[in-house]
Amino acid sequence: MTIPLCPYFGSCGGCTTQHIEYEKQLENKTITIARSLRIQRETIKVITDQEYHYRNRMDFVFAGSKIGIRERGSFYKVVDIEKCVISNPKINDLLTAIRQHFTQINTFDLKTKTGVMRHALIRATSAGDNAISFVLNEDSSKKELMTEKIKDFAPISQANNIQIAFLEAEHDESTSDRFITIKGNEYLNEILCGKTFCFPIQGFFQNNTAMAQKMQEYVRSILLQYSTKQASLLDLYGGVGTFGIINADLFKDVTIIESVSPAIHYANQNITNNQIKNAKALLLDAKSLGRVKLGTPLYVIADPPRTGMDQKAIDQLKSRNPEVIIYISCNLEQLAKELPKFKSYKIKSVALLDLFPQTNHCETIVELVRK
Repeated sequence: MTIPLCPYFGSCGGCTTQHIEYEKQLENKTITIARSLRIQRETIKVITDQEYHYRNRMDFVFAGSKIGIRERGSFYKVVDIEKCVISNPKINDLLTAIRQHFTQINTFDLKTKTGVMRHALIRATSAGDNAISFVLNEDSSKKELMTEKIKDFAPISQANNIQIAFLEAEHDESTSDRFITIKGNEYLNEILCGKTFCFPIQGFFQNNTAMAQKMQEYVRSILLQYSTKQASLLDLYGGVGTFGIINADLFKDVTIIESVSPAIHYANQNITNNQIKNAKALLLDAKSLGRVKLGTPLYVIADPPRTGMDQKAIDQLKSRNPEVIIYISCNLEQLAKELPKFKSYKIKSVALLDLFPQTNHCETIVELVRK
């Protein structure tokens, strides 16, 4: 056991394992992966970086005069957070400024679902970019007044980009497709493996930049073991195109498939900005993979959401007979359910990437090759 770095540990609903020494955290995660996938623990490659100050995105909740994270085990109570020790320091700086300007106003009541200020989504990239997305109650009569207060805050804020998003009272997300940008852009820039990627402020991007870099490097090291110059790459659930773009030079052609429209918009932008000539990005549900013409031999990088791959998507993928499937999962339980469905493939390698230190979560990467 060790002393938690965070004074809120135990009451905050975020971290769960700060009381456990980091080496023991990694050991526990490795054991869990080995048991779930029925492999030898010693065969799992472990990749790590910073134990603290790693998160590039935090979603804070307004409740009464508090801004912070929900209490452990309680939906309606919020722990007032002055500083989060797993966050990028720039996020904490922006949180302090928000606290000074907005906590004495009409914030949201989680039980009655009344009030105006609901969330502050804060992001900071390693490229020096940062943003705040304020989420207001769409149903509040004070949303126009709060919008004006945020506009007054924008010029004095250190945030490069500021958005205001609107969400109905009954919903509890920290993002919305109804938003206005009042400072800067509606996207951020990040650099991975020498390539620049723009992505929407409210959209998905890996929350640990240092580990996202190591993830890219690890996946590329797998691909470099194969002769791929005359092969095709499918980047499935490709988001804004990071895997496909970073590895495009290894392949004859690259197809990026994603079902989220804003992500595909930025994937195409990233293809252009990085001068990638052999890649294309398609807006498509993975279940409809059969509609896409893909070259052979085929290599696949699949990075599905926590819900995993739909059975139709798995069937469509298997029908293409890829040479190699690199399956990236943030949900080990779902991964363990899905791997047996790839009966004509065997596990060649497994890696644990600790994107979420001080929690029980991690990323697992499995290299599958045809038997």
